[in-house]
Amino acid sequence: MTLGTRLFTWLNGERVGTDSFGNHYYREKKRRALVKGGGFNSRERRWVIYSGRAEASKVPAEWHGWLHHTVDVVPEPGTVSRRPWQKEHQPNLTGTVNAYHPRGSVLRGGHRPKTSGDYEPWVPN
Repeated sequence: MTLGTRLFTWLNGERVGTDSFGNHYYREKKRRALVKGGGFNSRERRWVIYSGRAEASKVPAEWHGWLHHTVDVVPEPGTVSRRPWQKEHQPNLTGTVNAYHPRGSVLRGGHRPKTSGDYEPWVPN
């Protein structure tokens, strides 16, 4: 968190909750009067202060809905039921040594498998 974000949050933020990853969620202390026509001034500002590295994929679905004004009710801890098909969070490993590289990827050290003859590579003159 930058100094500006910390100062803005301290002056204008009201903490509404924390998720299982330790991220803190805030909204404006002062409630805005609804303005017709939508836009920036039509609803309260909501934001998250990440615990550790700022990674947007670390925001659980229930908090994502609240942040984006899909849901107006602040998620309560322990009230969210997980579906059997939902997986636990895995960090974004792009750019790390543990990043996924498909078969044939140069970064994986492999070679592209031979094609069936329908591919004609371009060769510079």
